[in-house]
Amino acid sequence: MTSPLAQFQRRKKPKELSARPAEFPSSARPSTLRSRCRRWADPAAVALATLLIAWRASALGQWIVDDAAITFAYARSIDEGLGPVQQPGADPVEGYSNPSWLALLLVGRRLGLFDHGALLGVSDLVLYPKALALLCTAGVLACVAAAARAVLPGRAWAVTLFAGVVLAANLSYVAWSFSGLENPLYALTAAATGALLVRGVVRGTLLRPAVAAAAGAIALLAALTRPDGAVLAAAYPVTVLLFLRRDGIARAVRAAALSCAAFALPYAAFLLWRRATFGLWVPNTAVAKAQKPPRLGQLASSGELLTYGGWALALIGAACAGIALARPGAPRRALAALLVPLALTLLAYGVLGRDWMALYRFATPVWVLAATACALAAGAVWRAESPRARALLGCALAGALLLSVTGQAAPNRRFVHRPTLSMCFVAERYGDTFNMYAASLGLRDATVALPDLGGTLLTSRLRVLDLAGLTDRRVADAYAARDTAALRHHVLHEVRPELLHVHAAWTAKTGLTEPLLATAGYVPLYREGNGGDYVRSDAVRDPALITALRERVRPSLDAMVAEMRPAGCAPALRAGEETTA
Repeated sequence: MTSPLAQFQRRKKPKELSARPAEFPSSARPSTLRSRCRRWADPAAVALATLLIAWRASALGQWIVDDAAITFAYARSIDEGLGPVQQPGADPVEGYSNPSWLALLLVGRRLGLFDHGALLGVSDLVLYPKALALLCTAGVLACVAAAARAVLPGRAWAVTLFAGVVLAANLSYVAWSFSGLENPLYALTAAATGALLVRGVVRGTLLRPAVAAAAGAIALLAALTRPDGAVLAAAYPVTVLLFLRRDGIARAVRAAALSCAAFALPYAAFLLWRRATFGLWVPNTAVAKAQKPPRLGQLASSGELLTYGGWALALIGAACAGIALARPGAPRRALAALLVPLALTLLAYGVLGRDWMALYRFATPVWVLAATACALAAGAVWRAESPRARALLGCALAGALLLSVTGQAAPNRRFVHRPTLSMCFVAERYGDTFNMYAASLGLRDATVALPDLGGTLLTSRLRVLDLAGLTDRRVADAYAARDTAALRHHVLHEVRPELLHVHAAWTAKTGLTEPLLATAGYVPLYREGNGGDYVRSDAVRDPALITALRERVRPSLDAMVAEMRPAGCAPALRAGEETTA
């Protein structure tokens, strides 16, 4: 018979063993380490890809495109209580087309992060929008990772990193994302739409009310970021139709209706506000650009993106997508869903037509969705193939990426050397210069008419007449009606600005040639190509002042126009203050 003491010791042994964790280190530690690596792999890939894109953007330095500064000027006016006007005393005109981006700039100005001076030795007019762009870039890559986790769990980090490398190699995406314009926010809405649809179709949650409402809300944000972003409102209903099942028609109709309502109702309210405030259903910028109805040949311009992005990379990506679509499973459903917003943004790009700015600034959402689709397709093929096939695929992708980078090298070098018209150059060339003209010639309460606006609005002491029509209703209406005679009559006989500038294409577009200007009483202060700077002679009391000013400004303006780069932006760009550092 066993004694009570022995029975107690026998019962105690398992507890003693379980209380000694040192006996199990070999199996527990590797498992914990692997789980930690998996947990941090995706965020690390997002961070690394974001840094890579930021490093590529650093080649452009402090460049901010001048068109972005028009929105900066509106943010300043609204925050100072003047309303949506280009400068104090101007009429309310919707001279911007990116209300959501404008809202972010307003938040930054109210918090003292934007349009107040320098941060870390850099003008916050440069630093704040670039910081927003960096956050949006990280958000884009986080959306790629979220989509990849639903399709390729455990390999999402590789998909994210590859998509980040493709985007970093594409200077069109990098430059316009960090230009100060709304492109990075639009790219984020496109990426979020793709991730939402992919996760919905893979996880079977596409018809849930929360997913439908989120799709409509994201489309609303896209439409308020750029007018063509409204095409993303169709992404959810089309995807629902694509995956429609006979036994779920009623549920699908309810989900599509909810998504459309989440987009349409607030967007309709915004349009009513726009009509009540500005008297237009579209922004004044759309009127000024006089967008023509799309033609079939115009849609073919999307093919230029394949040439710039690289045919080899596009063909390999298409081949991987074809293989993935041919095989049943999650990658097939995910790619089918992702191709819907990609096709819609391509269509919108084609409808918009060619833009005068270099490197395809309207293509930003296309690059994001195409890179995501290529990375997901390549990841799906990689997972399903043998080691030899994986090696071939890796070599093919690396070679195609190299060909893409080398193919873009020439236009990229030109852009980096002389990027599209910069805010700081316009502030110095037109804001400072025409302030100086007015002071030297004794012109008080004067008006200047010119087509380069952003930096001018931030720095000019003069009333500004926008010859491009973006912020001027009368000029925009003249462009929309193709009535240049009405435009010239408005400028030369109604407004009669004391100072005026035209150059290059604007001379032909407006018809404000030197002989016509001479007939209207304008004399040149500085000639630039087939245009230049002009003053209305009867506004100057002493003609000798004009002659002396011509001789004084020519050497500095010759050098400035030849280089088309500012000496350096001051920490703040304000009316009447020097704009050079």
